[in-house]
Amino acid sequence: MPEDPAQPFERPVPPQVGPVLLFTAFEPSGDDHASIVIAELKRRHPDLPVFAWGGPKMSAAGATLVERTIDSAVIGVPGLKKIREHLKVMARIDRWMKKHQVAVHIPVDSPGANDPICDISRRRGARVVHLVAPQVWAWGRWRARKLRRRTDLLLCLFDFEVRFFERRGIPARYIGHPFFDVPLDLQSLDEQAAHFPRGPIRLAMFPGSRPDELSKHFPLTLETYRLLKARYADLVGVVAAAHPEAERVLRDIAARQGGWPDSVRIVTGQTNAVVRWCDLALVKSGTITLQVARQAKPMVVFYRKANPLLYLLIKTVLATKHFSLPNILARREIIPEFVPHFGGPDRLVRELDRLIASPEAMEQQRNDLRQLLAPMLTGKPALRAADAIEEFAGLSPRATTPI
Repeated sequence: MPEDPAQPFERPVPPQVGPVLLFTAFEPSGDDHASIVIAELKRRHPDLPVFAWGGPKMSAAGATLVERTIDSAVIGVPGLKKIREHLKVMARIDRWMKKHQVAVHIPVDSPGANDPICDISRRRGARVVHLVAPQVWAWGRWRARKLRRRTDLLLCLFDFEVRFFERRGIPARYIGHPFFDVPLDLQSLDEQAAHFPRGPIRLAMFPGSRPDELSKHFPLTLETYRLLKARYADLVGVVAAAHPEAERVLRDIAARQGGWPDSVRIVTGQTNAVVRWCDLALVKSGTITLQVARQAKPMVVFYRKANPLLYLLIKTVLATKHFSLPNILARREIIPEFVPHFGGPDRLVRELDRLIASPEAMEQQRNDLRQLLAPMLTGKPALRAADAIEEFAGLSPRATTPI
């Protein structure tokens, strides 16, 4: 975070050689997605000016981090305080863009936060290339009209999205999912996992990354684990925390619910190692389901909702039968999903118990996940995304790519 967040752009910046690129991301997954594309662009064009409102992975990839914005994302309707904070961020971005002629703005996911920034960048003359298409195909399809006005190109993670958006007059290009861009180093993951708890039944828990997600999902996750532990004395668990602040929130929640279980470890920033370690997983619905699916680990997916009436209202704008990404991609339920989930842990415990008690059910889910993701593991999302950004920035294609 800059020393003076009110004027983050007053810091010394690298000499600008060529067009300026701006990435904006507002959650950890956006930091992940953007970082591999930034790394590819900097590999091709080492002196290319790349700036970011984002996170540490974007900075490590070579972007100049103007402001860190990934640590306090919200989902759903933000509160007044969060709205005010984001309005201040928008004002700082606007002032920064007034001083820096941005050629291409790359908003990364988080349409609620990024959409108004796209309006600013368009007004300032930048092209807008979205990295991660908003899921208007799932709900609120009327949003496509606004998206069309804010978009020069949409980079889609799934091939079916291209057809959906092009039918609505939005230029779209398939790149594949960034999660699958870099092969997993299984030896390294095994070395990390060797320090995790040992036991014959290993449950990984992914309650989310945003503070509001953790407060909503971790109490239920913890209660589910305790009830399952009462059935299986040799059960051990690992909770994956996205960052140190998330770990603090998780421990605070556990302290209010009787303390942290002795048989559970909390691990920060090692998601793939946690997936590698586990036998099965309890997962908050979201992109994390693809990381679990990539290693073909059985899972139960949930997303807690407290207000059934609010869900009935939301359901009127939903356009998909399934909610978790593996089921959406498969167009059928291959993993158990409880989305939305109302009430306590009983249904989650029963489904996890069913999987533990049935090696056949576990193997069926593993096979379904392998077949589903096999076509997605052969692409090069970062290369395709970098190609598109080069094109819109007027850069020589793959300037430093070896032949």
